[in-house]
Amino acid sequence: MAGEADAWDRAGLLPIGLLRELGAAGRLCAQVPAAYGGRALSSAAGGAFTAHVGSLCSSLRSVMTSQGMAAWTIERFGTAEQRTAFLPRLTGGGLAAAGFSERGAGSDLSAMTTRVRRDGDTVVLDGHKVWVTAAHYADLLVLFGRYDDGAGGGDADVADGDEAVAVVVPADTPGVRVTRVADPLGCRAAGHADIALDAVRVPAAHVLGGSSLPLPLLVTTALAYGRMSVAWGCVGILRGCLTAATRHAATREQFGVPLGEHQLVARHLAELFVAEQNATRACEHASRRWDEGSPEQVVATVLAKHVSAVNAARGAATAVQVLASAGAQDGHLVARAHRDAKLMEIIEGSNEMCQLMLARHVLGSSV
Repeated sequence: MAGEADAWDRAGLLPIGLLRELGAAGRLCAQVPAAYGGRALSSAAGGAFTAHVGSLCSSLRSVMTSQGMAAWTIERFGTAEQRTAFLPRLTGGGLAAAGFSERGAGSDLSAMTTRVRRDGDTVVLDGHKVWVTAAHYADLLVLFGRYDDGAGGGDADVADGDEAVAVVVPADTPGVRVTRVADPLGCRAAGHADIALDAVRVPAAHVLGGSSLPLPLLVTTALAYGRMSVAWGCVGILRGCLTAATRHAATREQFGVPLGEHQLVARHLAELFVAEQNATRACEHASRRWDEGSPEQVVATVLAKHVSAVNAARGAATAVQVLASAGAQDGHLVARAHRDAKLMEIIEGSNEMCQLMLARHVLGSSV
């Protein structure tokens, strides 16, 4: 994989056969319970695997994140029948993506305008999702929208309320149009795409749980998995950068000595090591909270995502500085990491949103 990741990045595509092979082995959503064909990994074990993949290819890790978010949402909110119907598909070679964001609803998902309307034994979806990771490859789309159950409230009540649903939509359903995001900055092979929904009709049984839920609960629960996956992926970015920068500094000579013996370069290596260790410890702490079912899990997850993303972006930039021209062009791991890491500061909760959430936690704890 390490030798092929650059080619995938340049082509902007992952081999679909590889994705299906990994999916059939349960590796794209490794925390799914064994009863549904998954590997039943703990958060800690799943995180270690995610970091390994992230150190080699952030695009593939991003597909794992999206597949895992879709599976996690189905597992958490689906009925027993829905879990039985959908999860084995995701551990058996089927591919999935989870769609939240819209043009007017990025960080503020309360501004979501996608509508899900009940019509007899079916539901009809209308709307537009943007930057849905892995949507280009997906067989199933787990999409979030406002719900009108036909009980008399109408669209006005839906728009004013705080209720939403998650719906499983086969990507080949009439009215679904998936369009690749052109030339993304990073994770170029992750299959980012926009999804247009024009009177898309699916069985009402595809509404997870069968009814609406509070939007903050629905979205926060689904995003939590994504944040943990991104956080561990950032640990992988840092490890890849640290290995590349250290190898270069130990073998490249300037002024008659290895580059790493120059104090300012040594400082860069030390800072990169500290960044990797800080991110790793934050992720380990958060995964322990997940595996314990601790009430601290939410804030620990946000903390891990923020610490890891910030450190990955800074650490990748440091690695480029150490390698200089050797790492400053497409085709080198640190150049790719520099682009990929910047996206990690935006997706699944931007740096600013994470800081606001952490500040609210601190303020709430001090009352």
